[in-house]
Amino acid sequence: MDPNHKVAEQEALEQLDPLASVPTFKGALGRLIGWVDTLFTVLAVLALVAIAGTVLLQIAARLFLPFSVSWTEELSRYLFIYMVALSVGVVLRQHRNVSVELFHHTLGLRARAVFQVLICLLVVGFAWMVLPHAWQYAMNGAWQTSPTLKVPMLYIFFSTVVMFALLLVYGAIGFLEGLVAIFRSPERPDAETP
Repeated sequence: MDPNHKVAEQEALEQLDPLASVPTFKGALGRLIGWVDTLFTVLAVLALVAIAGTVLLQIAARLFLPFSVSWTEELSRYLFIYMVALSVGVVLRQHRNVSVELFHHTLGLRARAVFQVLICLLVVGFAWMVLPHAWQYAMNGAWQTSPTLKVPMLYIFFSTVVMFALLLVYGAIGFLEGLVAIFRSPERPDAETP
């Protein structure tokens, strides 16, 4: 890839998402995190494709079959819940969550890293507080089953544990990346030495 193209792509990304300029982990750790990101992204996309297939089956059943398939609505709801739970960490890591960006573009690289550290610290703190309660909530589903699929609700309620555990892990990763960027990065990216 042309180095000028890569620089232009990075600048365009920084204009859209100023926090993308905070460097992420490199090397073996960065590759491992990238593989985990890919795994959860693939699982979330598979859930989305399954939702589309389930909804299409529901529509086809209503149009072309003399009976309706009752379990499709419930399955699509559970798939949606797991799609969100599986993708929440990657969304946090890539700064794709809903946020208000009033001043991010005016911050320097270290200030963006400090902002990322603060946000990730809040996310980690919140996930740490909620995770035990999410586990208790999931255990409430141990003696319940879903109405049409007859699946133990433990598996459905466990999505909250997955979601807050991923927020905790990915928040910690973002926190550490921000700390490294604060202490190792120059104020301006163009001031880096080769």
